[in-house]
Amino acid sequence: MTQNLDSAIKDAIQDAKAWPFEEARRLIKRLDKLAKTNPEEAGRPVIFQTGYGPSGLPHIGTFGEVARTSIVRHAFHALTDGKRETRLICFSDDMDGLRKVPTNVPNQELLQAALDKPLTQVPDPFGTHESFAHHNNARLQAFLDQFGFSYEFFSATECYQSGMMDATLLKMLAAYDKVMDIILPTLGAERQKTYSPFLPVCQRTGKVLQVPMIARDIEAGTVTYVDPETNEEITTPVTGGRVKCQWKADWAMRWTALDVDYEMAGKDLIDSVTLSSRICKALGGTPPEGFNYELFLDENGEKISKSKGNGLTIDQWLKYASPQSLSLFMFQKPKTAKRLYFDVIPRAVDEYLQHIRGIKTQDAKAQLSNPAWHIHEGTPPTADLPVTFGLLLNLVSAANADDKQILWGFIKRLAPDATPDNQPLLDDMAGYAIAYHEDFVQPTKTFRTASETEATALKALDDKLARAADGMSAEDLQTLVYEAGKENGFADSLKDWFKAIYEVLLGQSQGPRFGSFIALYGIAETRGLIAKGLAGELAA
Repeated sequence: MTQNLDSAIKDAIQDAKAWPFEEARRLIKRLDKLAKTNPEEAGRPVIFQTGYGPSGLPHIGTFGEVARTSIVRHAFHALTDGKRETRLICFSDDMDGLRKVPTNVPNQELLQAALDKPLTQVPDPFGTHESFAHHNNARLQAFLDQFGFSYEFFSATECYQSGMMDATLLKMLAAYDKVMDIILPTLGAERQKTYSPFLPVCQRTGKVLQVPMIARDIEAGTVTYVDPETNEEITTPVTGGRVKCQWKADWAMRWTALDVDYEMAGKDLIDSVTLSSRICKALGGTPPEGFNYELFLDENGEKISKSKGNGLTIDQWLKYASPQSLSLFMFQKPKTAKRLYFDVIPRAVDEYLQHIRGIKTQDAKAQLSNPAWHIHEGTPPTADLPVTFGLLLNLVSAANADDKQILWGFIKRLAPDATPDNQPLLDDMAGYAIAYHEDFVQPTKTFRTASETEATALKALDDKLARAADGMSAEDLQTLVYEAGKENGFADSLKDWFKAIYEVLLGQSQGPRFGSFIALYGIAETRGLIAKGLAGELAA
């Protein structure tokens, strides 16, 4: 990840206030502090990490964590002029035991029979991969690759079994009492009786066991537990994948083993971050920097969950909008809880377009606050589209368009030189608009007839349009719309006038700037729409 920043950006970047820069500055302070106590620290790569539990299908929150971490990583490169190598590790906790069956996958009984086995040993209910974890890992990597993220994928199973974690697992064994002293006060009385930072993988059943340790041998590197089914005392090494760590201990062990410098987490994990940080210090490591982001909520205000499958999936967002609009949604206000449902998509698309359109006229300071600069790693595309996504959605409705070519026939009225080849972003938007309208707009449309006052104003608008010149600008057409309302009962309530237009002609309570709609849809076509509305045909 190299930096080619112009001089104005370089001059402004040290004072940039966008949240990724603030995060990157905290990371720089951490690295400087480490280098003071150990000069060798200055030469190693800076490790960014994100974690993912493949006990369910990857959801959009997982993507959000990778996207936000990548944005901070780029800000770090910009602030340090790319002088320090970095790595982004996407770590899958696929050695965890399957504790419950997700409700949004097929072949539930297949998974039920594999409860407590490591996720890499649970059969794939979709029948396409070696295991459930392999299936979910592959889906996650496909999404990340589609967005062009630069990352390294780590599997917990491979890390444990390869010996990568062995040295730190032995440190965990040596610090066992310290770790227990950290964790036990946070547990209830019953859980305290069974807790251990080590979860043995039973060699007889293959299950990940949650059992207490009855003996430890630091010199031999082993622990001893009682098999809960046979009552036999079993001694096993803590190395080589024969145990995995309980997750708070596992998180700390991973930070220590991989020298993780930065990892963010959801607000619901604040206490876990605190405990894992203490364990990391007990292992001789330094906890990473990071911040706690707010959670995504579904349409009912509930936290989205892998096992429930509520909220949006990445696939669903990408059916209706661009990857960049999803990246923008993740960038904005990461410490504010946000509803993540279908109705947020149109606004996200249009806000993204506003940002990339505006950045070319902004000075360096403003560019560094523009989300597009961060989403596109300092090189946002140039785009000045003649229409908004919201306007396209209304055009699809009015024109009953089910094909992009129909929309292009209207688009060329505003931009005669535009084609799908020279405006690929606009062409994509046309396809997204058709898909979104079909699934979410059309089923909710409710037309009504006009009141007497509304009908008078609509007739007046039709008369003005009948006298309007072909090629009249959207602004001039908007003026006609204003005049028709002001002169016919809506002088003091133009908001009600526009609401009437939308409800009578478009079947919704909100809509686009109507002058722009007329310019795109056509004067003759709009007059035809008014005629149908006045005749009650749309409501019928």
